[in-house]
Amino acid sequence: MTMVFSVIRKLVLRPTIAISFQKTCMRCLSTRLAEVGILEPPKEHGKAYDTGQLFLHKIFGYRGIVLFPWLAHVYDRDTAAKTDDRTLDDQNTAVGKEVKGKNHMYYQVLIDARDCPHIRAQTEAVTFLGNQDNSRALYAIPGLDYVAHEDILPYTSPESTPIQHELFDKFLLHEPENNPPFVARETLGAWQEKNHPWLQLSDVHRETTEGIRVTVTPFYMGCREAQQTHVYWWRYCVRLENKGLETVQLRERHWRIFSLSGTLETVRGRGVVGQEPVLSPEQPAFQYSSHVSLQAPSGHMWGTYKMERRDGTSFDCKIPPFSLESKSDDNNNPHQFLGS
Repeated sequence: MTMVFSVIRKLVLRPTIAISFQKTCMRCLSTRLAEVGILEPPKEHGKAYDTGQLFLHKIFGYRGIVLFPWLAHVYDRDTAAKTDDRTLDDQNTAVGKEVKGKNHMYYQVLIDARDCPHIRAQTEAVTFLGNQDNSRALYAIPGLDYVAHEDILPYTSPESTPIQHELFDKFLLHEPENNPPFVARETLGAWQEKNHPWLQLSDVHRETTEGIRVTVTPFYMGCREAQQTHVYWWRYCVRLENKGLETVQLRERHWRIFSLSGTLETVRGRGVVGQEPVLSPEQPAFQYSSHVSLQAPSGHMWGTYKMERRDGTSFDCKIPPFSLESKSDDNNNPHQFLGS
């Protein structure tokens, strides 16, 4: 599917105009337009969107609805002072000088199922372990995402069910007199309280190399006992975004994983999640999730992606160092999120 980002940019300046998607069918090569609603002026930073707010994703173009906001700490190495001799081969210097985090609003959202097959992002990225101590099950929640405040283009729709998702009617109730006209059901609050340790977004890490910005968000998933040892699990979501004009392709990944137990592991491989995504000005972003386990309650990761230009030359794109921290259920307050 090809999203008309040029049209969306124009509509941001004209909030009373109806939003349309342009979709290209790869099999029949036909194009159709579908009106989805009326664009609203985006809110400034510091003013959060409420539960039930409809939006278009500014980068990936999908339709979505806000479930609840999270206040995260963003560690942006692009704005931090860097030392020229920092290398990724040395564990201590890879972590480097502490980067001060700034509070930033993110949102847990539902993705419209009609758009999931067409976006360059995994749509089953939210996973967590079973709550039972003896369970080794890994649960995946389809059609969920975390979206930064600046990536939301809000809109309104006259439809009572504007988003197609299996959890929409379970979590949200249509109340036309409200603004936004969708409010949280009790089931959404209960789901938040039960699963907030696995859903909570706390830290976001960013770094840009030669116009390619890498954003990493780690999530603690829980601990399981295996062969008389404890294994701690994390999920990490990675977004790669081309902020420049030159097309590049991700060819290799190189990870360093340090555990508090004292081990340092190196992982190399082709591409990511079985793909070697191309980041072009037309399709600048790609997002995926993966998992890591340690036999210690904390550690950290860092690394590089090998990016290849169209002329065959390549460069190493830095993956910002990020901590892997465990936490107990008792230390997680379900009211830490800023929701209704």
